Amino acid sequence: MPDPILPSRLPIAAAPMAGGPTTTALASAVADAGGFAFLAGGYKTPAALAAEISELRAGGYPFGVNLFVPSPDPVDEAAFRAYARRLQPEADRYGLTLGEQPVADDDFWEEKLELLIQDPVDVVSLTFGLPAAAGIAALQGAGTTVLASVTTPAEARQAQDAGVDGLIVQGPQAGGHSATFDADRQINEVSTADLVREVRAATGLPVIAAGGVDGPQAVQALLAAGADTVAVGTLLLLADEAGTSPTHRSALAGSEFSETVLTRAFTGRPARALRNGFAERHGGSAPTAYPAVHHLTRELRQAAGKAGDADTLHLWAGTGWRNAPQLPAGQVIAWLMEHGSQTHAPAEESRNSPDRPGTLG
Repeated sequence: MPDPILPSRLPIAAAPMAGGPTTTALASAVADAGGFAFLAGGYKTPAALAAEISELRAGGYPFGVNLFVPSPDPVDEAAFRAYARRLQPEADRYGLTLGEQPVADDDFWEEKLELLIQDPVDVVSLTFGLPAAAGIAALQGAGTTVLASVTTPAEARQAQDAGVDGLIVQGPQAGGHSATFDADRQINEVSTADLVREVRAATGLPVIAAGGVDGPQAVQALLAAGADTVAVGTLLLLADEAGTSPTHRSALAGSEFSETVLTRAFTGRPARALRNGFAERHGGSAPTAYPAVHHLTRELRQAAGKAGDADTLHLWAGTGWRNAPQLPAGQVIAWLMEHGSQTHAPAEESRNSPDRPGTLG
């Protein structure tokens, strides 16, 4: 048998969730339980990422870091300004003025790449596309396994040609940003299991499957479809160690929301979130312009989060969010590795809604 692409006891990985939910405490708890943990490098300064790497490394477990690959796509400035004007009444409620000049950045790509070459970790995963092949080779030369996040067989073949060691195959049911290379394309519905089979047939590279995981049956189905490991994100959002904001936690655990939606409204890139008023009002108008729209709405979303305004906040969630348990992460991992027919997470009566035993939102 070949060595697993992720060096962990269990075929479970904690997906990197940028913007707060992924913490070193969450990563440590997952590693302690036998899973593989990723730190979320997105939106962090190189210094902040270096500090997290140092903290997690002290635990002695292998781990990975996820990086956002900068987008080369130009911004339609007229469309961006029109969207900024459309959103201004939302910002007025918080006394904010939205800038109509798009802000661009590369999320400190070169600095983070250099950090991970000079201070290598076990695994680096790439999201939003592929960097130059030289960058992939430099990470591998430092002893790091490099994974590319892909959403189609065509992207998988591109990643294989670029020289990556394995693939994170993300189905469209995943919460948060789609890893699609083309942020402007229509995301078609396909089961993650079917996508895993298609990608394995197209490349033969090791596969980590992500998207639509709502319990142990989904884990077993993805492993049976050919995945070497299953990554979970949404099911860890309510874990004790997660850094999920109180407003986001409340929305996930409550009964106000009934479905998720793929929308560009919050960041200019397709992302799956609970269908709230902001997504409804602006999902059809948002231009494809990441990270410009992310920067445009950032202060508004921060203000909404502080105010407990779930109608305006980006409530990232995959389709399995109703089964996200309010438990220590280690218990969530243990539940996901059960082989029985149990669908819902083990309940803690004092922490679950009495009318929905075993589920948290």
